[in-house]
Amino acid sequence: MKGIVTKSTGSWYTVRLESGCFMECRLKGKFRLDGIKHTNPISVGDKVVIEQESEKETGIITELKERKNYIIRKSNNLAKQTQILAANIDQALLIVTLFYPRTSTGFIDRFLVTAEAYHIPVTIAFNKIDLYNEDAKHILSEYEKLYQSLGYKTIRTSAVKTDGIADLKKILDGNVTLLAGHSGVGKSSLINALEPETERKTGEVSAYSEKGMHTTTFAEMFKLMPDSFIIDTPGIKDLGLVDISEQELSHYFPEMRLLMGDCRFNNCQHVNEPDCAVLKALEEGKLDEERYRNYLSMLRNEDIHH
Repeated sequence: MKGIVTKSTGSWYTVRLESGCFMECRLKGKFRLDGIKHTNPISVGDKVVIEQESEKETGIITELKERKNYIIRKSNNLAKQTQILAANIDQALLIVTLFYPRTSTGFIDRFLVTAEAYHIPVTIAFNKIDLYNEDAKHILSEYEKLYQSLGYKTIRTSAVKTDGIADLKKILDGNVTLLAGHSGVGKSSLINALEPETERKTGEVSAYSEKGMHTTTFAEMFKLMPDSFIIDTPGIKDLGLVDISEQELSHYFPEMRLLMGDCRFNNCQHVNEPDCAVLKALEEGKLDEERYRNYLSMLRNEDIHH
């Protein structure tokens, strides 16, 4: 039987079968021995083949189908090991609050770089706009202009006043969407505004994940509309970049990618090299300074492999 993994809690996986039924499954021993350095060889969103255990209602995962893509981070307590957050994603929705609480641009840019590295398109949802005064709205429009100019879709939302909910439904329709954002940005409230039936579930997932082990995020896939699925990922707040070399990092900044062909050196890191097109554009005010600072902090970060 074929299915998709909708939840993983360490040794057991919930699999949604093609029939629409769910089955609790475990891995056949050999998956552990494939030389995979991930803490979780199978993740939410994975397409698998299973066999039902004889005289039981549980199954064994016998095969993992090839992944279209996946998104990965460093595991918290096992620095050398990585964790796949989710696989086979069509897009990501990054939920951001500029206030109440503030999401740092460092986090936004780090998430965007990770998504770029795995070819996953991102929409940025600026949430809780019902709380914004005129000054806050002005700051918001500056951020919208910046990220739209880089090719990212942005949307304004308010779960309280249901602003942007209809547009959000259109964005999610027909896709498998990874949902990300710090705790406190109103992720659960947005999910509930989109689909009230998921309310009970999102509360359970959040409560469970906080008690969860360090190596597991307890991501879970929910069906939102007939053809729409969201993968909720508590714990993506500590996103360690993985397998991105210093040479490669600027490739995942669209504004740098456009300019790097004009740098004198092929391996230019855009820090202090002569005839660097990125530094020239920065001096001329054509690049956003805060984004560039975030680039430098990622470049220096020990999470990036040398």
